[in-house]
Amino acid sequence: MVKHRGCWLSICNTFAVIKHNKLKSFAELGIGKKLINGLKELSIVEPTEVQSTVIPLLLDQTTDLVVQAQTGTGKTAAYGLPLLHGIDPNNPAVQALVLCPTRELGKQVAKQFFRFTKYTEKIFTEAVYGGEQIEKQINALRRPTHIVVATPGRLIDLAKRKAVDLKQVRTIVLDEADEMLSMGFKRELNEVLNLVSSAKAKWLFSATMPEEIQRIVERHLSENAHRIEIGGSNVLNEKIEHHYVVCEEYEKLEVLLQFFKAQHGQRGMVFCKTKGGAQKLAKQLASRNVPADAIHGDLLQKERDKVMRAFKNETLRILVATDIAARGIDIQDLGFVVHYNVADKLEYYTHRSGRTARAGKEGISMNLVGSSEMRQMRYIEKNLNLSFAKVK
Repeated sequence: MVKHRGCWLSICNTFAVIKHNKLKSFAELGIGKKLINGLKELSIVEPTEVQSTVIPLLLDQTTDLVVQAQTGTGKTAAYGLPLLHGIDPNNPAVQALVLCPTRELGKQVAKQFFRFTKYTEKIFTEAVYGGEQIEKQINALRRPTHIVVATPGRLIDLAKRKAVDLKQVRTIVLDEADEMLSMGFKRELNEVLNLVSSAKAKWLFSATMPEEIQRIVERHLSENAHRIEIGGSNVLNEKIEHHYVVCEEYEKLEVLLQFFKAQHGQRGMVFCKTKGGAQKLAKQLASRNVPADAIHGDLLQKERDKVMRAFKNETLRILVATDIAARGIDIQDLGFVVHYNVADKLEYYTHRSGRTARAGKEGISMNLVGSSEMRQMRYIEKNLNLSFAKVK
């Protein structure tokens, strides 16, 4: 039987567990000792499947690459470690570019690179994104910068101002490419890829492969690009348990509080359809002494940053979010996500659920389903090839 948290959960079915062969160590994959020392400090000791598959390939040859892998499977290290291996610290020019859908993900990637390289020669990474004074970022880019991590729109603004020189970029990475497209960055992605068309290696990582991603691959990557699919057709992490409880709208708050109680202090995210719904729920939870706050589109950037800092510092136990506001969030050790409203789109369900069960851990994706939402839940279950366990 699948393990579950909380005695109130009654699981109606079991989930198949796929066992992989023992993965090689990072040293066996070809990662240098100094980088491995940085990984150990982050408690990254055994490579994940995507890391074991991607790293040897990228260390062995200069190539274009397309990887489809679930969220939370260790993609940052999968492309980041080979990327860092290929940087010449003695050349102060920008040699690599990583594109991310949101400022949060961009900042997290840059921070990971900094931590990976704690014991190596100095490799400088700069994160640039919207919502921050561009003059401040222009000044930062005047310093030696080997890797730029950027959101597409801000990178284009900097390039137009001639504040960033991309002539020596050898490698470009598109991280969470499907997220960038769903956020409306199609034109910007094509523009950036045209700016660095001479790059020797283009690596695209995505949880899903919609037609628009296929067109970008056909237009900008080599026809000989390596293609890797981790986890088969299931775009969701197999360590996530998918549950649902049937309850009407007026019952959802009490059911949610019961679920929190059953999680014994675990931290998680709750997703609402609307900004107003997220605000209202966060206030209701706070009034019930649940340390919670919300992020949504009406927040100023400084307000959003304040909420995210509190959540990352574990001052908050629960983060209530709308789908768009939660793009790019990567918080480790979240035990669960709750769909207070059933997701409108398949990609929303994939993105929401992928916030838990990261870095090899288990997690719960709990749906609070009203009678009017049952049809949408069954649609998600069928089209994502999932099996939802009903909670009695």
